[in-house]
Amino acid sequence: MKESLARLLPKPLRSDAVTIPVVRLQGAIMSGGSPVRQHLSLASVAGLLEKAFAVPAPALAISLNSPGGSPVQSRLIYRRIRDLAEEKKRTVLVFVEDVAASGGYMIALAGDEIIADPSSIVGSIGVVSAGFGFPEMIKKIGVERRVYTSGRNKVILDPFQPEKPEDIERLKALQEEVHQGFIALVKERRGAKLADDDELFTGLFWTGERGHALGLVDALGDMRSYLKNRFGPKTRLKLISQSRGVFGRKLGFFGLRPSGTDIAAAAASGLLEALEEQALWRRYGL
Repeated sequence: MKESLARLLPKPLRSDAVTIPVVRLQGAIMSGGSPVRQHLSLASVAGLLEKAFAVPAPALAISLNSPGGSPVQSRLIYRRIRDLAEEKKRTVLVFVEDVAASGGYMIALAGDEIIADPSSIVGSIGVVSAGFGFPEMIKKIGVERRVYTSGRNKVILDPFQPEKPEDIERLKALQEEVHQGFIALVKERRGAKLADDDELFTGLFWTGERGHALGLVDALGDMRSYLKNRFGPKTRLKLISQSRGVFGRKLGFFGLRPSGTDIAAAAASGLLEALEEQALWRRYGL
């Protein structure tokens, strides 16, 4: 409606400024979330993306800052961005801030162009699983582990039992499947832009500048400068944020505030999530 009305105005009164909607995607990629910490997942960003793509504009800008996380949620977010881009016939420009690594880089692949800060971290095209083992600890403190199953593989990789070579082999086979899918997606999206480098898919990560040379990103720069250079000096950036109704802000879900027990449980869960998230960030020296 606004665009049609603008065309009726005399040319001297028309505004030639272009407005580009901007979406910020920041954090580790994990399913769920809590009142204490929010993560990137399809559930947490779907509404935001729908809102951003509904804005009439020649392009959508995504500010991305993520060390990775769940490969499933990463691919789901990637797929939703691409589906909306094709549906709305919209160019997607992804701007990497501090880091777009592992699952974060998978999301970046949804961009028609990836622009990174020269000092940012990109890549880490691989799959990792991590945990702790406690079999000796429970012996020392006199705890007996009791597990009953109806399937001999139901306790595979139990942290309270010694590792079994066959369990590790099974896990590595699963990782390899996910890794190959990730590699295929990178090749599909980056194609001939990729450099012929043997270490590209080994899980290594690089600065944005080196990533540019390897073909992992298309250009170096920051969002504001890049968009004004591309769409004109009068280009305006419109940050898209989640809608929060007055009832949601004041009353919570269905007018009920969480109890003290709920808050304590959320805080404990949030602490564990925070530690896990910190481990992801620190993998890249951040």
